[in-house]
Amino acid sequence: MKTSEYIGLTINKLPKGYIFTYSNFISEVNRKEAVIKALNRMADSGKIQKLSKGKFYKPETSVFGNLKPTQAQVVKDLLDDDGKPTGYLTGYRIFNQLGLTTQVSNTIQIGKNEIRPAFKRELYTIAFIKQKNTITKENIPFLQLLDAIRYIKKIPDANNTSACIRLIAILRDYKDQDKLTLVKLSLKYPPATRALLGALLEETQNSSITVPLRKSLNPITVYKLPGVNNVLPNAINWNIR
Repeated sequence: MKTSEYIGLTINKLPKGYIFTYSNFISEVNRKEAVIKALNRMADSGKIQKLSKGKFYKPETSVFGNLKPTQAQVVKDLLDDDGKPTGYLTGYRIFNQLGLTTQVSNTIQIGKNEIRPAFKRELYTIAFIKQKNTITKENIPFLQLLDAIRYIKKIPDANNTSACIRLIAILRDYKDQDKLTLVKLSLKYPPATRALLGALLEETQNSSITVPLRKSLNPITVYKLPGVNNVLPNAINWNIR
C-alpha cells in the first residue's frame, strides 16, 4: 500500500477534531519524508487542517464552517505522558464549565507540578499554574474546583458574591468523602483559599470537617474578599473581610 493511501485510511478512522502529528504515521525512518509530504498535500487540499507546525487535525464541519479542535485536544501533549496525567485544564475554561462565568477565552490555562513560560499555539495563549499536589486522574476535578476558589477574584464576568453562591451550590452536591478530599488537597493551597473553602464548607457541612483547615491558618491573618460576607455570614469567623 502506498504511504498516501495508508495515511488516508488511518485518518478516516480518526474522530473529527483529533490532533495528530507526523509521528503518528512514521514507523520507519525511510518513510519520514513520504509521510511529511503526504500530510502537507492533504492539508493543502483541505482534507485535513494544519493547527501549527507539525500538528494537524481532521476538521468537523458545521453550518458556520470548519470547527476548531477542543482545547483539550490542542494541549493534550501537555496533559499526559504515556497515559500518566502530568497536567490538567484549569482557569477560564473550567470557570465556564463550573457555571461561574459565561465568558470564554483564547487563553488555555494548565495546572502542572513543573511550569514553564507561557507561549502561543495557533490562536491560543498557553499559560501555566503551579500545582503542588500530585496530579492524578481522580483528583483533577477537585483541583479544578480548588483553583476556582483560589482565583475567585479573577473569574471574568463575575463577582465574589455571585461566585460564592455558585460554589455553595456545587459543594452541596459533594459527598462527605469528596469534601474530605477537598480539605486534604487544599492544605497545599494558599491560606486565603483554605479560609474561603472553610467558610463555604460550613454552609454545606457540619463544621467538624473544617477542623484541619482552621488549624492550618494563622488566627490573626485577615483575608480581603469583598462581597463574600453577603452570602457567607460565617466568613468573618474565618477572618474574611
